[in-house]
Order: sequence, then C-alpha cells, then structure tokens
Amino acid sequence: MSKILFIDVDGTLTDYQGNIPNSTIYAIRKARELGHRVYICTGRSRAEVYANIWEIGLDGMIGGNGNYVEDHGHVIFHHTLSAEDEKHIVNWLHEHNLEFFVESNAGLFASENFESVALPAIIEYSTRKDHPDATHMTVRKAFPEMIFNGGLYRDDVNKISYVLSSYQDHLNAIQEFPHLKNGTWGGAGETALFGDIGVQNIDKARSIQTLLDYLNETFENTIAFGDAKIDIPMFKLCAHSVCMKSGGPEAKEAAEYVSDDVERDGLYKGFVHLGLIEDDLHLI
Repeated sequence: MSKILFIDVDGTLTDYQGNIPNSTIYAIRKARELGHRVYICTGRSRAEVYANIWEIGLDGMIGGNGNYVEDHGHVIFHHTLSAEDEKHIVNWLHEHNLEFFVESNAGLFASENFESVALPAIIEYSTRKDHPDATHMTVRKAFPEMIFNGGLYRDDVNKISYVLSSYQDHLNAIQEFPHLKNGTWGGAGETALFGDIGVQNIDKARSIQTLLDYLNETFENTIAFGDAKIDIPMFKLCAHSVCMKSGGPEAKEAAEYVSDDVERDGLYKGFVHLGLIEDDLHLI
C-alpha cells in the first residue's frame, strides 16, 4: 500500500551544509516511482526551498514549521502574521536594537544592520553544526537568497527571527507578544543564538492533518522523518517515525526507529528499513 512521507529538510533531507546525498535523491525518486507520495515538512519558508530540493521530485511541502501547506503547486493553507502584529514586532525589535530578518514566501528580508550584527551568531551556529568552513562563514553564504535594503513592513510574513543579545530578549518577547508563538533556535535555553516570533497554535502535526484532510487520507499510511525536537509532534501523529542518528536525544526517544546520519545515507536506510524501497544500492 502506498504511503505518504513527510521529511524534514535541515539535518534530515540535507546535511547542515545544505548538501543532499545521492542516496537520498535516489530513495525519494524510487519511492515515488513505487507510488508513495513525498512532502517536505520544514521550518523553511517557501523562498528557502531552492531548486535543488524541488528537482529531486516532490508532491508538495509544509513550510514555516506548519503555517504553509502546498500540494502539487496548489496552496491549501497559509496562515501569516497579521499586518498589525508584523508591524508591532518590527517596531519593537527596532526599539530594542535587535537585528532581525522577516521570513515570507516571497523572500527573507534583513533589517538594516543584520548582516554585521548577526555574523558572530552565524559563525557560532555553523561551528555547532560542524560546518567545515565555519570560521569563514558569512551571512550571505548562510542565507544566499536574503534580500538587503528591502521593505520590512509586509502582510505576507510567516515569522520573524532576531539575533539574541541575551536570553532575556526572548523572555521579553514572550511578555510583549503573549498571543504569538515565541521560540528560539541555534541552541537550547541560555545557549540559543536567535529568537523567533510567529503564529500561535501552529506546528507540523496540525498542518499534516490539514493536508491529510485535503487528500482524504488518514494517518495510518503516514511516515515522518526528522531530527529535532520540533519534529516530535509529527512523530507522534504519524503511524511510523524515523529520526536521524545525528538528531537530538528527545527526538530520538520519540521516534520509532533511529537511522544513520544524513551524510551516511540515513534517509535511504530509513526507507529500506520500512520497506518503502529495496536496498538497490547495497548500503545496508
């Protein structure tokens, strides 16, 4: 019976340098040849899903950690920040001298001094992800499609990420925006490098359910692949779940099966383990 696969991008489909293993490309294409459907389920906005990912062959995507759902080019669901909330966030960040970037499906729009202020955080983030050239990383390398000197007040915004000067900035944001979803990334707790603010009551699992309703499918035929704590809701919803070996301990604990690292053909091995494809490449 055909399955519906939901695959996280960073750390699952790609390594943290953005590379896609050839075995991953083969696995996805072979699975689709066999009748399985494949959707990426990512924190990235659509503007960050570059051509090399679409060229693998996908049925659609869930983006913004759940605020956007697309099937074969048709937008099923897109829940953005209200223009009023977006303006409030931008003004508040300016008032507190916090540099940020606005994430929308049309692109990533950087604040006035983001490129210089964010550089130490980007280098640290790259170092934590074992990027081979972390010390030479730049904001433009990390975000190749980022738009500088663009308009910051928009009505199509998925979320806004900002550079933390301290963890207190995140706590202040929670107090200022209690009706919105406040998170951090680049580390846990006091080690976080960035904060983000987005739409409340949105996660990957809720949007998977929205897509399943649209497809008139149930969760019994679903499989989730991920590597991080934010993937746990979709692990719990889907009938089967696979975490990459490089994933965090909480994600591994929540998953049904732990595969290998991304760069060690982890996604391919997960597909084989679940019987989605045969081990044609003899990598197991």
